[in-house]
Amino acid sequence: MAEAADLAARPGGRTALSGRWRLYWLVLALGAALLASLPMLAGRDALGLFLGDTARRGDTTLRLAVATMRGQLARFERLPQLIAETALVRALAASPDDPDLVARTNAYFKHIAVLLGASDVYYMDLSGTTRAASNHDTATSFVGGNFAFRPYFYDAAADGQGRFFALGTTSRKRGYYFGAPVSEGGRILGVIAFKVDLDAIEETWRGGDDEIIVTDPEGIIFLASRAEWLFAGIFPLTEERLAQSAATRRYADATLRALPLAETPLRGGHRLAKVTEAGTGAREFLLLSEAMPDVGWTVSVLLDTASARRQLLTALILALLVAGLGSMGLAVMGQRRARLRERLQMQTEAQAELERRVVERTSELANVNVRLEAEIGERTAAEHDLRKAQADLVQASKLAALGQMSAALSHEFNQPLAAARNYADNALTLIDRARVGEARDNIGRILALVDRMTSISKHLRSFARKPGQELVAVNLAEVVAAAQEIAALRLQDTRAELIVDLPADLPQVVGGPVRLQQVLVNLLSNAADAVEAGADRRIELSARASAKGVRLSLRDHGPGVPAGLRERIFDPFFSTKVVGKGLGLGLSISYNIIKDFGGDLKVFNAPGGGALFCLDLRAVAEASGGQAKA
Repeated sequence: MAEAADLAARPGGRTALSGRWRLYWLVLALGAALLASLPMLAGRDALGLFLGDTARRGDTTLRLAVATMRGQLARFERLPQLIAETALVRALAASPDDPDLVARTNAYFKHIAVLLGASDVYYMDLSGTTRAASNHDTATSFVGGNFAFRPYFYDAAADGQGRFFALGTTSRKRGYYFGAPVSEGGRILGVIAFKVDLDAIEETWRGGDDEIIVTDPEGIIFLASRAEWLFAGIFPLTEERLAQSAATRRYADATLRALPLAETPLRGGHRLAKVTEAGTGAREFLLLSEAMPDVGWTVSVLLDTASARRQLLTALILALLVAGLGSMGLAVMGQRRARLRERLQMQTEAQAELERRVVERTSELANVNVRLEAEIGERTAAEHDLRKAQADLVQASKLAALGQMSAALSHEFNQPLAAARNYADNALTLIDRARVGEARDNIGRILALVDRMTSISKHLRSFARKPGQELVAVNLAEVVAAAQEIAALRLQDTRAELIVDLPADLPQVVGGPVRLQQVLVNLLSNAADAVEAGADRRIELSARASAKGVRLSLRDHGPGVPAGLRERIFDPFFSTKVVGKGLGLGLSISYNIIKDFGGDLKVFNAPGGGALFCLDLRAVAEASGGQAKA
């Protein structure tokens, strides 16, 4: 109505006309901006936004391929050394020209090759000449052949372990070689070689939707889901790389060539690889790689980006549709403004119609008032029912509190009970060994843990009412030492490394020693769970004086806390662990205990990864009052 009045006040309807032109210019500007953004939407960086599902699927395939290869190699890793220590092999090493020993060793090698699933087993003297082999009776027998140029030979001959993947110069078969020295009286006499065939793993890769390749340190593919990619290099075949492969004759006389692969990094950490092949043209893949440093390999998975390209095209078409609909909406608005003057002419008739409707609505409101009075009676009855329901809810809340107390007791007793069981087992062993003094010390520790559990059961009353214990001055070093003792078994089970940094001049803090110890045990156990599956299992516990008093920090190197869960992590029964591995009460109890001390407990994600829990505690004077039970 205000817009219509404004148009009526301006002669000739100039406001409607100028407003229409402004809308037209806005539509043109929106179209130009959309056209300018099309190259960016269709670019490679935009493709990276749609590769998430493809990358997750490829990561699963990559982890499975790496795990399979590591498992296959681990099966045979210790076998060459065991064979080298047999009496028959040592006898042959001492008398390599004895025909009877050679014949017996040949038969023995053939038997264990069949038994263990090895491709070849053979023995070489220090010159690299093969004296006995499992394939002695075949056309491709290794007997008499010299393999001194292979790394698995000279690495093992240097009293070490030989490891090497290569194409056999005699058998023309690919395999992974394990080398182990044969020694007698500290003197190395020869080398046992154990060859494993990896073709079975390669066969499982073929026929799948994804391409898998394994490359050596020079970037040459020696295992692949596509046979035509074998012995192709993903890096330029420089003279240096070719010389390194030729020095060990890794690929014998196989022809090495370059694979036409062009790699392009994308925003978000993704990598694209374009492979151009004769007959099929260029194909684009998402490239995921993982190194196997123990064997010097790199396993890569190449996933077709066609599905991600289709998603990008769909998003681009959708953006065009949205822009088109927006432009149409603006055009409609322009038409509506153009018809505003016609509406002004109808204003008088509309006003008369409005007055008539007001009379009708007044009559309807009177009828509504009658119905409202009837509803008021119904709401009065409903309020009575609501009060009864509230009384029932109070009773249900009391029962829920009892359940929460029971679960809390179960959670808090688990850690001291585990430590007590460990001390009890040690005490039995010490008694059996007549080390009564040390056993008595373990029993004393068990009694101390029982006293702590008695105190914990009293402190858990904070679930139902405010605790009434007196706060005292607490020595942080003593509390940390006691918490380490209780949590030691959990830290040992997870192979976690606890690093403690407590300055000697820290002031005492306000709190209760047993309850503060309870908080530290909970946080140490959670940190041990967080680093259990990771490579970095350090847990860092440090304390520093702060403006408020003392800040105690506990940092792990686990996966950290997701941003969306940080505000709920201190809620009762909330847990990020798998089902059956936690009640979700430890952090809630710890949070309430620190609040009772007048302090604060917070959680952050540490720089570089992992969770960081910070306890801010109040400091007290060095000379504190009387002792009180906490």
